[in-house]
Amino acid sequence: MKRIVKVMILVLVLSMLCGCGKANTAKVADTNGDGKLTCTLEVRCDTLLGKLDQMTPEKAALVPENGILLETVELEFTGGESVFDVFRKVLREEKLHFEYVDASAYDSVYIEGIGNIYEFDCGPQSGWMYSVNGVYPGLGCSAYTLADGDVIVFNYTCDLG
Repeated sequence: MKRIVKVMILVLVLSMLCGCGKANTAKVADTNGDGKLTCTLEVRCDTLLGKLDQMTPEKAALVPENGILLETVELEFTGGESVFDVFRKVLREEKLHFEYVDASAYDSVYIEGIGNIYEFDCGPQSGWMYSVNGVYPGLGCSAYTLADGDVIVFNYTCDLG
C-alpha cells in the first residue's frame, strides 16, 4: 500500500513539473523607440452588408449599419503575448460577446463567434478570420506572437475569404 501511495505521489509531482513550462517572455523590439509595445485591433463584419438576405432576420439584425463591431483600438501589450491575448482582453473590456474553442490539434484556439455572429451564419464557408498587417498568417490566433506596431483585423467572411 505504501508503495502505491509513493508511486501516486511521484506521478503527481512529475505531472505537475511537466505541465509547467517557461512563460513566453520573448523580447520584442520597440520599433518606434517610445518604450512601449503597441498594436491595434479592429473587428469587422462589413462583408455581410450585401448578404443580409442570406441570414436569418434575427442574425441580420445584429450586423451594424457600417459593418464594424469594434472600431480600431490601440493598446499596449507585453512581449510574448498573442493575437488572442489582446483580442480577449479588449473584447472583455468592451463587453463584446465572443466564443471560442480550444483547437488543441492546431495548438491554438478557434473563434466561433463575435457579437453573436457565428461561423455558418451566412453559409457553409462563412466564419471569422484574422489578419496581421494585411496578411492572413495561416496560424490560430493564440499561436501568433505579436510584434510592436502590428495591425490586427478580425473579418467575417462569407466564402472563405
